[in-house]
Amino acid sequence: PLFAYANVPYRIRSYEKLLADPQDTVDFDHQLEEEIGHRVAALGADGKLVWNKKGEVFLVNLTEKLLVTLLAKLSNFIPEGGIWLNTQRPEWNDANNALVGSGVSMVTLFYIRRFVTFCQSLFGQLAQDEVTVSKEVAELLAAIGNTFKQHKSHLSGPMNNVQRRQIVDELGLAGEAYRKQVYKGFSEKNGSLSRTDIRTFLSDVLAFTDHTIKANERPDKLYHSYNLMSVKADGGIAIRHLYEMLEGQVAVLSAGVLSTKEVLELLRALRESDLYRADQHSYILYPDRQLPRFEVKNTIPAAAVEESVLLSQMVAKGDHRLIEQDVRGDYHFNGSFNNQKDIERVLATLAGGEYGDLPQKEAAHVLAAFETVFDHQSFTGRSGTFFGYEGLGSIYWHMVSKLLLAVEENCWQAMKAGEDKDLVKELIEHYYDIRAGLGTHKTPENYGAFPMDPYSHTPGNAGAQQPGMTGQVKEDILSRFGELGIFVEDGRIECRSDLLQTSEFLTTPETFTYVDVNGETQDIKLLKNTLAFTYCQVPFVYQLADKASLKIHTQDGKIFESAGARLNQEWSDKIMDRTGDVIRVEVGLAGI
Repeated sequence: PLFAYANVPYRIRSYEKLLADPQDTVDFDHQLEEEIGHRVAALGADGKLVWNKKGEVFLVNLTEKLLVTLLAKLSNFIPEGGIWLNTQRPEWNDANNALVGSGVSMVTLFYIRRFVTFCQSLFGQLAQDEVTVSKEVAELLAAIGNTFKQHKSHLSGPMNNVQRRQIVDELGLAGEAYRKQVYKGFSEKNGSLSRTDIRTFLSDVLAFTDHTIKANERPDKLYHSYNLMSVKADGGIAIRHLYEMLEGQVAVLSAGVLSTKEVLELLRALRESDLYRADQHSYILYPDRQLPRFEVKNTIPAAAVEESVLLSQMVAKGDHRLIEQDVRGDYHFNGSFNNQKDIERVLATLAGGEYGDLPQKEAAHVLAAFETVFDHQSFTGRSGTFFGYEGLGSIYWHMVSKLLLAVEENCWQAMKAGEDKDLVKELIEHYYDIRAGLGTHKTPENYGAFPMDPYSHTPGNAGAQQPGMTGQVKEDILSRFGELGIFVEDGRIECRSDLLQTSEFLTTPETFTYVDVNGETQDIKLLKNTLAFTYCQVPFVYQLADKASLKIHTQDGKIFESAGARLNQEWSDKIMDRTGDVIRVEVGLAGI
């Protein structure tokens, strides 16, 4: 037990209240916030953690932390929709933060799929038959696992709204029961999970995620990123789709669910889609579109007014509390309204007055007309209304780099699986085509900035904007090491040449300067047909060769040679531990 829980003073409401108003679902616990403040003042940062009954930080094991991460998301799972965004928080792309409430994220589900396969691999190595976790976590896993087990028969085809609602109800109530207990405080009693329990649970989760992923494949071979949920009059839960988004394609490519052929179908479709921006040879977050002009906004279809006795009477009387008619005869909702709650408030004031029972009888009609005009449920946030800052027509460079890394992962996976060489070749071509759109491969004129500098985004009407250490840097470093073919498997460093291009190698001799493990600057003379980089501050020098080989240069002047391009455990440990014993590794690479 080495891991703690954060004691966050938010309280997510009951499942019933989540359904009733999914945009207002969190209460702030002021008393708990005060208690945390006192504890921090007395004890430091540990005061922000959950404490046990003995007055110590409550600690649990890694199994529990991994499972809670997954279970918390699954309690908001909507089959064929994704993960319900009902906790008043945006996801990675905060330009879509208005999706909170009705939004359902396939992006999260794609990454859950990856997380589940990771957990399967990890728990597949479990030696003991039983694992101890908190009693509350064991009960939550049992409840969610039982729901999946009981409803697996629904995975044979599409689900209807009522079937979907039944599953969502069971998962939501399981999550509520867990929250009620832990908000009061963990019982500090142990529950037990068998190795079989965990493996069966993860297998069932994977079956449901894969069913939902398949249901979200678009006819054009792209995948839905976000959906919208609504509770229907018959009690069922319906799903409708939003427009295509780049982050959904990146997430599904990362999920490990697509075959190489399906990956290629997606990449071809992406290149031909409205997400491709030719002037930057790259991809925007969502299709650009023309926003409606001011004069056509808030215009109610005449039929919606004429079909309503209440609205017709109010117009005739000049009562502008709900709608008004302009000089052209067009109808508009009261300009002070923000959302449907304003409509409901006015209808409540009209009840029992001069319009009799019409406000109650026609409430649904008026609210439906309001939603038809404004379609608030589909409002995503600044992504649908701004033109910069990840808005319309904007490239977000971090997401393009995430795309690059996801494609690279699929390249290596295809090669590892021994896929057809032509498929692998096309996959690698897609990788380098995406890379060619990044700033480092552009002219300053085209990029609109120094090409080596990372920038946040490029709007449709200007060059790169907002310089800084954006998330793009992380993905670019990871993908670069992937191109260089550096892998660690079973604790051993291996160099692979499959993604490298001959253009990477020097055409004339050069000097390579680096900082070694002792913090001292060193130089290496490089020959033609070589390239060099450091890994754990040890220089690796690649050279074109007829066959794979290694030369390990040590601090005491010795050279150890071997065939192949995989270091043994001893040398790998010395390099990764930065012992200083290895001062250079020369790698002969064949087949580039």
